[in-house]
Amino acid sequence: MVEISVAHEALPEEGVVVVFAGADGSLSAAAASLDGEKVVSRALRLPGGKLRHGRIVSLALPAGLRLDRLLVAVVGKPEGTKARDLEELGAAIVKQLEAERVEEAVVASPAGLELGMAEDAAIAAMALGAEMRAYRFDKYRRPAEDGEDGPKPLARLRFLSTSAAGEALARARGLARAVAWTRDLVSEPANVLYPQSFAQICESLSEVGVEVEVLAPADLEKLGMRALLAVGQGSAHPPHVVVMRWKGAAQEAPVALVGKGVCFDSGGISLKPSAGMQDMKWDMAGAAAVVGAMRALAQRRAAADVVGIIGLAENMPSGTAQRPGDVVRAYSGKTIEVINTDAEGRLLLADVLAYVCERFRPRAVVDLATLTGAVIVALGHERAGLFANDDALAEALLRAGEDVGEPLWRLPLDEPYEKHIESDIADLKNVGRGREAGSIAGAVFLKAFVGERPWAHLDIAGVAWSSRDLALVRKGATGFGVRLLDRLVATTFEEK
Repeated sequence: MVEISVAHEALPEEGVVVVFAGADGSLSAAAASLDGEKVVSRALRLPGGKLRHGRIVSLALPAGLRLDRLLVAVVGKPEGTKARDLEELGAAIVKQLEAERVEEAVVASPAGLELGMAEDAAIAAMALGAEMRAYRFDKYRRPAEDGEDGPKPLARLRFLSTSAAGEALARARGLARAVAWTRDLVSEPANVLYPQSFAQICESLSEVGVEVEVLAPADLEKLGMRALLAVGQGSAHPPHVVVMRWKGAAQEAPVALVGKGVCFDSGGISLKPSAGMQDMKWDMAGAAAVVGAMRALAQRRAAADVVGIIGLAENMPSGTAQRPGDVVRAYSGKTIEVINTDAEGRLLLADVLAYVCERFRPRAVVDLATLTGAVIVALGHERAGLFANDDALAEALLRAGEDVGEPLWRLPLDEPYEKHIESDIADLKNVGRGREAGSIAGAVFLKAFVGERPWAHLDIAGVAWSSRDLALVRKGATGFGVRLLDRLVATTFEEK
């Protein structure tokens, strides 16, 4: 992880320095101070197209300066620069420094340019983007030795500020670290991260003030969470449930965040094809997002009462696994005909959702799950699917998603779709009509376990993992949902 700091000091005369220029050719105060030989102005006129936000010009051993390298980053958009734009600029700076195998650099203050926000907010946004881009999951890689080819991670990045930006930077770093923790969890292989070990990791949240309660298999049996237990009955690693509570305010009722945590999904008896099955270690990304969000809320001392609850299981085929055609009685008392054991996430969530609604009577519930491949067919890997029984909650989620760059798309949840999950022998079945509206059938199923309270379901199957580099994320786990939930709580449920 890159070491990011902020300092109120003069621009260094040596080393690697990043300065800023506006898209209109204007220079920040720091850039102007280095332009005695017109080195910055000339650099901006180098071939490479028009000046545009995010473009970075790099000069080695710039004339008239003692610097090893000078980078000029272009900032500003005609329609206005948003925090998200500066996050992406911070990420682009890290990407460029890594490409040039720079280990340490200083980023000058953008003071002197009109960014439409305070300097501390601008620096915090760039630092957040920088840290998110710099993240690597290298736990199982042997470090490259001197002389070997291999990635050269950026080790230290220092932002210079003309104002006190430490508090804003600390908030940004706390959020970035929560996202990184979620990415770590999603990236771990299933032989390391299984229900019990995941639950033990969650207990570390007590260090930041989160109350953590772990429900073991005997507790789940006593409570009657038989749909959840059925999912994991074929595995040597039994299911667990983790309940997390952040009491940042004395509110009438908490908001509940619920996550699907299938630590590995083989499909069970309805076995998945072997090609790509290794990716099913991230079928717990919804649970990881909830855990990361709880950490983010606690670290910034959010003024809200929030319950996070995750159901953890491993879906494996064995002589004890549930079979297609089995009927299980859920925590709510409803019976479920299991048509396909690979539609297991909704069984797990059925019990967890009903339990959190009965025990905590939350004012709103949001669940996150890598629930269906069908949502990828509908939305690709650009947006998560949003289903909700409450328009106000849906709108709040849509706004939060756009603010932090984790966009959603609302899909229907009409009453006619409820017919898709009607069973001939039980209260409902766990799949719909084959390839028809697969994501909607999953959402309609979950809706049956939340009652009338405001509820939203986010199907994040297409956005929890990326097979290519994105602006803020390298190939791998994205941490999708942490920032979204943090922003939702801040804008909708937190005391002002």
